[in-house]
Amino acid sequence: MRNLKTRVPKFKNEDQEREFWATHSPLDYFDSSKPLKGLFPNLKPSLRSVSIRLPEDLLFELKNLANKRDVPYQSLLKVFLAEQIALERGLLTGTSGRRRRKKSS
Repeated sequence: MRNLKTRVPKFKNEDQEREFWATHSPLDYFDSSKPLKGLFPNLKPSLRSVSIRLPEDLLFELKNLANKRDVPYQSLLKVFLAEQIALERGLLTGTSGRRRRKKSS
């Protein structure tokens, strides 16, 4: 295993940091045998297009609701689906304040 240098120096600006890393190897400062999992909280989730057949009257009502809220109907549909899935999983509470329980078979 390589002998790691103790610390990455503090940089006053990006230009100084860029110049440093152009002449130094990150392998001298980071232990690649113990990687840390990266967190990227601001990334948008991957989206996949799906086709769904809806009765015309249901689509009409969805578009009316979306229009009243001034949002695209597909965005509103995603909100409705996410809320219902959360309810089914027991993550949200119902209007009575009690958690929904799974029905026993």
